[in-house]
Amino acid sequence: MNKSELIDQIADEAEISKAAAGRALDAAIGSIKTALKKGGTVTLVGFGTFYVGKRAARTGRNPRTGANIKIKSAKVPKFRAGKGLKDAVN
Repeated sequence: MNKSELIDQIADEAEISKAAAGRALDAAIGSIKTALKKGGTVTLVGFGTFYVGKRAARTGRNPRTGANIKIKSAKVPKFRAGKGLKDAVN
C-alpha cells in the first residue's frame, strides 16, 4: 500500500473527502516527525511506539577499494509494534 492508497482507505473508513484525509495523514506524520526530532516518543496504544534509537560509530569497508572508513554515530527513527498490531498480523 502506498500513500495515495492509504489516503483512499482513510477517506472511505472515516467517510471524509480524500483531500481531508490527505491533510489528516500529513498532519499525523508531521506531528510524529516533530516529536521524534525533539527526542521524544509517540505511543499509540494497541498499535505501537515510535522512538529515536542511537547507532554507535563503527568502522566500515568501502566495497570498491576495500579501504576502511569511519562511520559516524547517528540517531535513527525506530518503531516497536504493540500487542494489538502483533495480534492482528498473526
